[in-house]
Amino acid sequence: MNKLRPAKRAEILGMMAEGVSLRAIARLTGASKNAIVRLLEGAGEAFSEYQDKVLRNLPCERIQVDEIWSFVYAKAKNVAAAKAAPPQAGDIWTWTAIDADTKLIPSWLVGSRDAHAAHAFIGDLALRLANRVQLTSDGHGPYLAAVDESFGADIDYAMLVKIYGEPPGDLGRYSPGECVGAEQRRVEGRPDPKHVSTSFAERQNLSMRMGNRRFTRLTNAFSKKAENHAHSVAIYFMHYNFVRIHQTLRCTPAMAAGVTTKLWELADMVKVLEDWEATQRAV
Repeated sequence: MNKLRPAKRAEILGMMAEGVSLRAIARLTGASKNAIVRLLEGAGEAFSEYQDKVLRNLPCERIQVDEIWSFVYAKAKNVAAAKAAPPQAGDIWTWTAIDADTKLIPSWLVGSRDAHAAHAFIGDLALRLANRVQLTSDGHGPYLAAVDESFGADIDYAMLVKIYGEPPGDLGRYSPGECVGAEQRRVEGRPDPKHVSTSFAERQNLSMRMGNRRFTRLTNAFSKKAENHAHSVAIYFMHYNFVRIHQTLRCTPAMAAGVTTKLWELADMVKVLEDWEATQRAV
């Protein structure tokens, strides 16, 4: 089996992180779609494993969490009528946590939007933090039990519950009602009202829709397999945390959080992948 050269791998990974679809990457680079999919799968596993290892003992102080919707193969309402739909077809959610100061994404989870996923996500986040933090979430109910189980009283936690009015007429398929207000609800500890916000998390959701083709609405670039959806998220966050310079920080989030002291390049991502592949061959 032919293996893509490191420079070609770096080029393809950069395109994936910038929201280029797999078929477009194949046309632009001359690589076969099968080779690109194999790279997606290997890089997704390698980058997920690497970030799981290094994103530990983080000095975060203010964390915001949110969930972003997408779908696999077909939207949930269309799965029953879909032809040969896989078991995981339907709505899929990506839970994300962002450090308001360093903009680092210390934890994420791809799955459903239920209590089980909330416990897994918040439990993983808690294991990565070195200090007591202030946490803000939206009003999604499963957060309450999940935060209590993982943090107990050792957290300053507030919910920001947005209040929406009825949409004035037909605003479009994805238009929510107008936000007419927001209510801060203290849940645990003493959260500073000035920092009860989910703005950074919501802005990160927009970045994901722009930077990960599988999240772009009204296209045929949506994920056909849940596993590849998760791989694409891992690649996106590897690039976001370690390679992409944040405009307000003038360095990468990983540098701002002290995870690394150097500015990474795409070649460094390829090196992580190659090290992971060498480990897999040795097993």
